Amino acid sequence: MMKLINKATTGILLSMLLTMALTGCQSNGAKSPEAIQNPGENSTSNEQAKGEETSNSSTPGSENSEEQGSEAIKEGSIEKEGNVVLKELAFVYNEHTIAISDTANEDQMEQMLGKPDNLKSHTYSADDGTNMDTLIGFTEKVYTYPGLEIKTISIPEGKQDSIFHIEITDPKYATVRNIKAGDSLDTLKNAYPEGKLLGDGAPDEEDDFRYEPSNYVDVMSFHIKDAKVESIQIYSLLD
Repeated sequence: MMKLINKATTGILLSMLLTMALTGCQSNGAKSPEAIQNPGENSTSNEQAKGEETSNSSTPGSENSEEQGSEAIKEGSIEKEGNVVLKELAFVYNEHTIAISDTANEDQMEQMLGKPDNLKSHTYSADDGTNMDTLIGFTEKVYTYPGLEIKTISIPEGKQDSIFHIEITDPKYATVRNIKAGDSLDTLKNAYPEGKLLGDGAPDEEDDFRYEPSNYVDVMSFHIKDAKVESIQIYSLLD
């Protein structure tokens, strides 16, 4: 009887051991289809994420390259129409505006004003008796017209002539604000409110009215006599 009980017990124990072994194999065996697919999907999504990051990281670089490729306009690289102050120091004749510091050779002067009555040229030297040591090697030209005289100067090394002195006594040459010889002092004051009489009017009503920019180098001076403009000088002080 005891042998039968022992055999039965042994059989039950063997059965239980087999069941546990099979259960363990299943838990450690191949994973379910979803578990198999998920790693691939995860790797794909990770690659896409990396790709997106790469794409996004390259965008600023491309924008920078476009910005670097476009040409930047630097201050001063675009030529301006001219110095506004110097353009004020000018006169008008036959629709030509002629100003201090304008470049003008003999041909250009003739085109604008016609052939001069007289043209003088002088190159400064150490022994020319002028004592203008700072201008040695410079060439000065004086163009004389009826009621108008213009002086130009050219520095050595072949630089072009530029106007540095203008004197007007003929009313056909008017300033850019339309002041000419013969205009009244009141008309002059209205046209150039920035200017002033240097002597506040002498007893004989002869004085100079000066319009002078802030650089103190370029000047427009109107000689006043009998409360009228007798002559106009526009000049630039030479160094």
